[in-house]
Amino acid sequence: METLQAWIEGWFPLAATELWGNPTAAWVGAVIVAIITYGVLRLSKAILIGRLQKVVAKTTTPWDDIAVGAAERTRSWFYLMISVWVGSRVLDLSARVGKALTTITVVVVILQISVWANRAVTLWLTRTRRERAETDPGAVTTLTGLSYVFRLLIWSAALLLILDNAGVDVTALMAGLGVGGIAVALAIQSVLGDLFASLSIALDKPFVIGDFVIVGDFMGTVERVGLKTTRIRSLSGEQLVFSNSDLLSSRIRNYKRMEERRVSFVVGVTYQTPAAELEAIPGVVRDIIESTDSTRFDRAHFKGFGDSAYLFEFVYYVLSADYAVFMDIQQAINLGIVRQFAERGIEIAYPTRTLHMATPVATEVLPAREEAQDGQD
Repeated sequence: METLQAWIEGWFPLAATELWGNPTAAWVGAVIVAIITYGVLRLSKAILIGRLQKVVAKTTTPWDDIAVGAAERTRSWFYLMISVWVGSRVLDLSARVGKALTTITVVVVILQISVWANRAVTLWLTRTRRERAETDPGAVTTLTGLSYVFRLLIWSAALLLILDNAGVDVTALMAGLGVGGIAVALAIQSVLGDLFASLSIALDKPFVIGDFVIVGDFMGTVERVGLKTTRIRSLSGEQLVFSNSDLLSSRIRNYKRMEERRVSFVVGVTYQTPAAELEAIPGVVRDIIESTDSTRFDRAHFKGFGDSAYLFEFVYYVLSADYAVFMDIQQAINLGIVRQFAERGIEIAYPTRTLHMATPVATEVLPAREEAQDGQD
């Protein structure tokens, strides 16, 4: 450094003058060192990423991809601060200024490390969610909840390290936060309730992303589970937003986990149907159901007498949770019933009412009056 300062003074005679306790030549030398350091750091990043990308192209492990992604998040302010700190080594700074500059540099390094760690966690979680989205949707929901925890831990550790390097007594601070945290927890208990509900959803998995659920009068497909809310896309297209605590306190019907669907339906036939045909109806409908694919017949019975029809109840299972498959099967069964009943001359009943009118007996009032008058005469 002294050689660089002497060279600068040889070329610039005014460089020997002092500025803030250091010769001007020393300041010029510090700037040159900082510029060179900045260039070397930028060039090192380009070389490192270039070599890592060649390695990534030849391997299948995800860790080199994560390393490249994290390295690409190296910030310009990190290069700048490191360059300023290296350049300041040329100068004769006071202990106070030197300590302050070192503290700022350490803070910048901690922040950059946190950025790298956050990026690495994000890339790992994104890759894992993409790989397990089809085979294990529950893992996607769990990882979504854990991603917030990981980021919170990273930035909390970074904050504590920064405060410790700034001279703050972290132990006393944590003790103070423990007391003050009670008051804060009471003030934001609804937010904390949603936060813990989010962790409960992530760990217990009452539903996962992609499940079709019914909550009260609302239904839709789960799109996202956040720290405070869960987003559900309804059948009509709009997005429904539920707070996590309210969601867990509700009765949730998860249709995605239904392995098979139980179907019960009633058919009524007219009261004019002969007894022989009534006896044949359960067997006819049973044959229709058993001949339909992806079904398992359960029972068929003459249920009772309705207001305008004999009522038959049929129960079967659809061996699929898909609602569209259920509707296709029910349609095929209904059409089969209509055809078979038409061939047998069985009429399907519809609401009817029969009105019986009775003719009143006529009273011979006039002849009675005439007889009464004759008696008086």
